[in-house]
Amino acid sequence: MRTLIADDDLSSRRLLEGILAPYGECVLAETSNHAVELFKEGYDMGKPFQLVCLDIMMPDIDGQAALAKMRDIEKEKKIAPNDQSVVIMVTALNSMQTVVSSFEGGGCNAYLTKPITKRILLEKIKKYGLIE
Repeated sequence: MRTLIADDDLSSRRLLEGILAPYGECVLAETSNHAVELFKEGYDMGKPFQLVCLDIMMPDIDGQAALAKMRDIEKEKKIAPNDQSVVIMVTALNSMQTVVSSFEGGGCNAYLTKPITKRILLEKIKKYGLIE
């Protein structure tokens, strides 16, 4: 499984990498714009990300705007909905408005609030068939 982890907090990136590295390659991004660049490069190189863990609160553009750009890239590449990356939005915010907007407008697959636990993250990923 190829995973893109985008979070402006180094400890959060490292935590997610530590949980997910046993399942495949992890690529880290400190900003949303960098994450979008890496996401596009993945498709351009024929190595798309199966999983994206994307923080909502980022210093450049927020994670929801980054997700919209990622979904636009998939549309441009004519990626079938079943073949799109699984996107898990991660945030310290636990507001219903944030959750609803992430799903309805953003096209995310799942939503996790910090602190992330290994068990909950792996359960979400298993649900989408990315790991056993």
